[in-house]
Amino acid sequence: MIHPSAIIDPGALLAPGVEVGPFTVIGPGVEVGAGTRIGPHAVIRGPTRIGRDNRIFQFASVGEDPQDMKYGGEETRLEIGDRNQIRECATLHRGTVQDQGVTRIGNDNLFMAYTHVAHDCRIGNHVIMANAASLGGHVEVQDWAILGGFTIVHQFCRLGAHCFCAMGSALSKDVPPYVTVAGQPAAPHGINAEGLRRRGFTPEAITVIKRAYRALYMGGLKLDEALERLRVLAQTSPEIAPLAAFVADSSRSIVR
Repeated sequence: MIHPSAIIDPGALLAPGVEVGPFTVIGPGVEVGAGTRIGPHAVIRGPTRIGRDNRIFQFASVGEDPQDMKYGGEETRLEIGDRNQIRECATLHRGTVQDQGVTRIGNDNLFMAYTHVAHDCRIGNHVIMANAASLGGHVEVQDWAILGGFTIVHQFCRLGAHCFCAMGSALSKDVPPYVTVAGQPAAPHGINAEGLRRRGFTPEAITVIKRAYRALYMGGLKLDEALERLRVLAQTSPEIAPLAAFVADSSRSIVR
């Protein structure tokens, strides 16, 4: 289960059944849950906690120091949930004390080759980051978001649940839930209707979400006026409540 050429620090805690490939290095302060498989030539530094049944492929770098000039060697963390896939050459970094000191990743996410999750990011569940998509520091990505290949996200941006970012999108503002964006800079292009259908949203719910999108983007309303329209829709359509809350909480403003 653990290749003899792997280097594992005595301070690392590996649950029974963890697999570690040849020439992988696991440092002190690393915890790995049962059923996790780590390929060859991976590097995992702590403090990092990795849950159950994850798959970490060759040459991935997990839990490295943050790429932040303010970082001065403070003890910060990376926390990864269960059943994530971290593909070749992906890089996932620990947090900084300028934020909460932790980068958090949920469950059932796919980080394709060469993706980058910077310090202090918060990733939900069922997120897909296609090849070479990159997050700046302090980015929040909510459940079921999809980032196409080579998508780049500016620090402190938020990506709402079920949003879709087309290949090569450049994001410097927040992307509301359900919305599809594309371009450099990214602009809205409707809702992620196909993704919603695949996840069990009813035709009626999708119709209401389209109505909310029109109010937000196509009604000629100012943002505060559109937000009031969303709040009215949310009173009878629970699918709109997270969209209204997201827009109200946006500090960078939204892609519009």
